[in-house]
Formats: sequence, C-alpha cells, structure tokens
Amino acid sequence: MSDTNAISDTNVAEPRRDGAMNTGGSVVGFSEWCSDALANLLRDLGIPFVALSPGSSFRGLHESLVNVLGNRDPEMLLCLHEEHAVAIAHGWAKVTGTPMGVLVHANVGLMHATMAVYNAFCDRVPMLVMGGVAPMDAGRRISPAHWYHSVLDQGALVRDYVKWDDQPFSLHGTLEALLRANQLTRTVPMAPCYVSIDQRMQEDALPSRVVARDVARYAPPSPIRPDPAAVNRAAALLAAAKHPVILAGRVSRDEGAWAARIALAEAIGADVVTDMKVAAAFPTDHPLHPGDPMLVFADEASLASIRDADVIVSLDWVDMVNLFARVWPDGSVPPKIIQISADRLVHRGWTRDHMGLPAADVDILAEPCATVPLLLEEIRRVQTAQQRQRAGECVVRRRRESRSRAPKRAAHAGPEDIALWDMGIGLDAARRGRPISVIRAPLGWHAGALPFRHPLDYLGYDGSGGIGSGPGHAVGAALALRGSGRVPVALVGDGDFLMGVTALWTAVHHRIPVLVLIANNNAYFVDEEHQRTVSRQRRRSLDNAWIGQRLDDPSIDLPAMARAQGLTAERVERRSDLVAAIERGIAAVDAGNAHVLDVRIVPDYTGLLG
Repeated sequence: MSDTNAISDTNVAEPRRDGAMNTGGSVVGFSEWCSDALANLLRDLGIPFVALSPGSSFRGLHESLVNVLGNRDPEMLLCLHEEHAVAIAHGWAKVTGTPMGVLVHANVGLMHATMAVYNAFCDRVPMLVMGGVAPMDAGRRISPAHWYHSVLDQGALVRDYVKWDDQPFSLHGTLEALLRANQLTRTVPMAPCYVSIDQRMQEDALPSRVVARDVARYAPPSPIRPDPAAVNRAAALLAAAKHPVILAGRVSRDEGAWAARIALAEAIGADVVTDMKVAAAFPTDHPLHPGDPMLVFADEASLASIRDADVIVSLDWVDMVNLFARVWPDGSVPPKIIQISADRLVHRGWTRDHMGLPAADVDILAEPCATVPLLLEEIRRVQTAQQRQRAGECVVRRRRESRSRAPKRAAHAGPEDIALWDMGIGLDAARRGRPISVIRAPLGWHAGALPFRHPLDYLGYDGSGGIGSGPGHAVGAALALRGSGRVPVALVGDGDFLMGVTALWTAVHHRIPVLVLIANNNAYFVDEEHQRTVSRQRRRSLDNAWIGQRLDDPSIDLPAMARAQGLTAERVERRSDLVAAIERGIAAVDAGNAHVLDVRIVPDYTGLLG
C-alpha cells in the first residue's frame, strides 16, 4: 500500500519503504519518515508552491520536499522574510483563487508573518500556512532554541484573523488537520488557515500501520445555493426598478462570472459602481459605469447615481454603511437594498474588518458569482416587455451621454512633471494594446487613465492597508501570470516599496518576470495629508505637515536597492521620457527579467482624505 494519502492511526515508530520516487530523471529518497507523508499529502492536495524562509522547526518537512518530491509540486519559493512569503502567496491567490503553501519558523517566524496574514484574511484569499513548532514533548527539547520555540498554543498568534487553526501532536492529527485546512481555505468565504507541525514528529519514522485517505473525498463543498424565494423577490424588485444600481465588490476572476455581471447590468439598465480596494469587477469604461472606481471615497458621478437609485444590489460590497452615510448623512436609506454575500460566515469578534452592519430588504446568503446567473435568469423570466424596453433605452442613453473620462492631471504639475494620471496614460501607451495585469495601484490612482476591461486587468489592494505588501504581491501574482501572455505590472508607492523591497529577490531567484513601477514622491505623503487634515480642523499651520514624513536627507536610491538584488532598474523624472522608460521595462519582462522603474512623481492626491 502506498503511503501517499495515508494517515497513521498509530504511533509505532517503524520505518516503511514503499519504493523510490523518480522526479526529473533523478531517483529521490524513499518515503520512510513522517514528514514524507506530509510532503506527499501537500502534493496530492494540489499545492503548487510553498513559500518559505528556512527554519529548523520544519527541517524534516523541508528535507522531504527536496529528497522525496524532488522540489516539485510543491516547489519551494525561497524568501528573505516570512512576511514576504505570505505576501507572495497572497498575490498568487489574487490571480488563481487557489491556495499556495507557506512555511514559517515556529513562533518567531509566525510573528514576522502576522501582518501579511491579516492582509490576506481581510482580502478573503485562500492560503495554507504551516508553522513548525519545536518539540512539544519537553523530554525531546535538547537546546535553548527548542524552549524558545515551543509554544503551547502557537495558533493563538493569528487565531483572530485566520479561518481555522490547529496544533496537532501526532502524524494522524497533522495529516487530518492539513486536509481540513485545505478544505476550509478553499470554501467561500475564503481566508487563510494555519496548522502547527511538531518538529520531532516530522523526524519520526513513518509508522507501519496506516489508514489510506483519498483526498478527493475531502474536497471543498459546492458553493452555497441561494434561496430560490429570495432570488425571486430580488428579481422582481430589479425588474421593476427605474434606477437600479449594482455595487460590484468582492467577486472572482472568472470570465463567465464577469460576463454575467455585464449581462445583469444591461438587462435592467443598472449603473455599476466598483471599488479599487478589491479586484476589477466590471468594465470601468462601460457606459453603465458612471464614474471612476472608488478608492477611499466615491466620486460625485457615483454618488449621484446612488442618490437617484430606487433599488441597490450589493455583490459583496466591502463597506456599504459608510458609502451610504456619504449619500444620506441623516441615516435614511430610501432605496430597497438587496445584499448578496456569504461574508458573514467568516466574521470574527476581534477584528472590525466586517465593517458596519447594513440594513437589507432582501438578504441572500450566497456567493455573488453563484447567484448572479440565477438572478439574471429569473429577471428575464419575469420582466415585462415594457421593463425590457426601458432597460434597453437606458443602456442606449448611457452610450450617447458624454461620460468621457476627462483628464485629472494635477493642476500644480508642470509640463515635464510626472503625476499619477501621467503614469496611467504612459502605461496604456507603452503596452501597445497588449493585455496587462495591474497587480496593485497606489493611493490616489486614477483608473480613468487606464480602463479595466477584464477580470485580470486589476487585482485590488492589500486587504487591510498593511503597507509593505506590494512587492510580495507583485512576485506572487507575476508567478501566477507567468506564461499567460499578460504583462504583470505592480504600481507601488515608495514607502510600500521600501518596506517590502527584499521580496523582489525571490522573483530574480526563481526567474519570475515582473515590472514594478514606483510612484515615488519621496514621502509618506498620505500621512502628510492626514497631518494637514488635523491641522486644518484645529486652525493651525499646514506648513509643518512634512515633518516626520519626508524620505529625503538623504534621498534613497531605489534603483540601487533593486540592482543589488539582481533586478534591472532605472529612474525616470521627465514626463516626456516616461513612455519610452515603461517600454524598456516591458521589454525587460519579455526577456524574462524582473525590472524596477523609479518614477519621480509630484503628489497629486491632495484632499483625498477629506
């Protein structure tokens, strides 16, 4: 009997030898240790990569991944920091909707990783995080490090912002925990799961008695089907609505689901509002998309559309309460509200990432992508000819209206200054019609300069606003996009780049092509804006807002930091040079390189924070 998919039901420490595995033409080791069974299970679960910064607490599993699996399926991604390892897995999940594995070293490694885990939790992405833990049996601790790294409840470090965690002690318990974690992290609403793995157990001989488990029988369940009666009520409201609005929030990267959302909007003549905090959910230059995607606050075109609405449907919108408060400050919400989301199934008490509690007239506990086709089908069934005609006329009218995205270039920018609007225009010109994936964009980004027309055109922000994740997301998303024909482009701020810059070494080491554009204003400028907001409220001078914020004296050589890790890099400071510089960056990606372009910009999001 093969030890693949096997879970021990005994602790008898007697080695097994079921034959050597052949990977890549070279014979690798026999499966005879407990960590070999763990490695085999990761392969059978379809975990393609494991990002890690090495640690002794998982040395047994590390050795098995190399000498039993031949470092393939999963392949290890070597990282310089645990936070980067989690951020890379986060970027991968943004594209694929599937989990990558992450290995962190005991309690200290998990402490390094915590902010990135919180980002991933708030962004609702799947991830299988595994942490070695030094021997739980005190008699097997043979060094001071074993005592430092032995934690009775290691998962407590992240329990409030993972979907599930466990700290089993036996091989049987560990394999079952991995099966459960894999199932839960892939089940909507998705979020990271964490499993601690005892170091000494990994290094024990594989027991002779095992119980085989077929991993296919532990697959995630089918998506929750919405209540048909609720779908019928929602369809009736939308079919009869004169000014419906769709708030398109957290949805999948599936092209079929994208097309279904467009069809729904056009079937009822609904305006669609989107959000830069999450990935692309609707074409931003579609006639039914009234303004730019929200970032911090909605623009006036989107607010006006919401204000006129008689029915609003939320497709897992992140923060309805604050959005509605800007439209109706008195707390009244006149339109009928249809909420479609399963997100409450992962809400926790410690974190407030669930936002305010919205009122809803029809509340459908289901995934939006599973519900929209059913809703569309029912709308088409119940719509009258007059309702269909009204919706069609709305779409035609919107196409005729002047909804052109007027340039939003900073008024204070000179002819050769580069502003964020110029970066979008330059990137659009330099790509020459090729598909690109904007992995992320900096605060203040003007989506109108670079329309999103495909679910992979934009991948969203970092989840919780945890700065420093951008470079790691760039690497993980670029890995997922490798070979797709898309150019992976991450637009990051200079502060984000500086906090996460060493994540980019992994891209060079593992031959992952990616283009990183730094929107460099030599400051933590959004915090300058926060200071100005407070000083304005207190009627004090705005002239001192830069103190404790500016990244100069000395100015940091960002391209040098990239080159030191093996990336190609350059700086551009003149608007007339921007397109050519981006074209060189795309050529570097086409050649298989990771490239950084330091773009010196003028701040142009004054007033963004109110």
